[in-house]
This record gives sequence, C-alpha cells and structure tokens, in this order.
Amino acid sequence: MTYTPTYATDAPTREAIDAHRGALVLEFGTGWCGYCRQAQRAIESALAALPEVAHLKIEDGPGRALGRSFRVKLWPTLVFLRDGVEVARVVRPDDEAPLRAALDRLREPA
Repeated sequence: MTYTPTYATDAPTREAIDAHRGALVLEFGTGWCGYCRQAQRAIESALAALPEVAHLKIEDGPGRALGRSFRVKLWPTLVFLRDGVEVARVVRPDDEAPLRAALDRLREPA
C-alpha cells in the first residue's frame, strides 16, 4: 500500500492495529486542518520511497478512540509501527527529513 490521500472516518480498532504484522504508518488528522494539508506533499513524497509500508490515514477528533489510545494531541501526528509496536512518531512535519528518519527506524532490525 502506498500513500492514502483521504482521511478514513471508520477507524480500525486498537486491537487490530496492535495485531498488524509488518510496517504501518498511522496518520491522524482531518481534511480541514491547515497543518495537515500543508504536510501532505512531504508525507506523500517520503512514503513514495517505501511502497511496501502500509499507510492508514485516520480522521481524528473528540471521541475518536483510536487517536486517544495513541495520545494524539496535535495534527497531523504520524505513528510509525512495526508489528503493532510504535518505533517512531512525527508531529506536524514541515519537510521530509523527520519522516525519512522515522521510516528508517521501520527498516532497522527488530
């Protein structure tokens, strides 16, 4: 799976995320968030380098259980997971550098 352009309103359960095998990037935000829109070019470009990494873009907000379970406070927040375990986190990226560093962490041996 490669870059996902729109935020899903139906989020998977935390249990499903924890059980996921392989590399996964969860992106929390909303379509109307200026910071989220501004970050999309950098996110898409960074993810293009690793098409084998799954990307789930989840709409977040009050009462959204998945975002609360990851303690998301600012948008966009990207959580980088390997086999259901967080290995890196990037909040409000303004360029590709922190995203590429987080993706490198996904490629490190477990």
